[in-house]
Amino acid sequence: MTEITEQQKKQLFEDALEARNRAYCPYSKFRVGAALLTEDGIYYKGCNIENASYGGAICAERTAYCKAISEGHYKYIGLAVSSDQEDFVSPCGICRQFISEFGPASLPVYLVNKDGKVKETTLGELLPMSFALEQGQKFLMK
Repeated sequence: MTEITEQQKKQLFEDALEARNRAYCPYSKFRVGAALLTEDGIYYKGCNIENASYGGAICAERTAYCKAISEGHYKYIGLAVSSDQEDFVSPCGICRQFISEFGPASLPVYLVNKDGKVKETTLGELLPMSFALEQGQKFLMK
């Protein structure tokens, strides 16, 4: 996996905070933004988008991934997630599973609080022993 530079990290954090400002969350008022960096240096932003039919809502992380995938990008070197909270907010369970499909476990995930402070983790730390494409190919797609 390509290493992410300090300048790329800074841009990723700024993009996640900017995306948070575009969140559509009239029900929860819980704004989340995400920024995803592809292996070839393209940034995709996403925000949470709520719906009166709660099942129709989509999280910021999945929004960013769907934008990247729909444009033909499948390899990533960093993900940042931001919110309006003082605490660090990490991807929800559905997002963790969704993200794991596109791995790798070593993908750096940066949690950005409302003040721009950052906590670094990895996809593997957020979702250990995940069930994703690699396991599906091994067990299900014979």
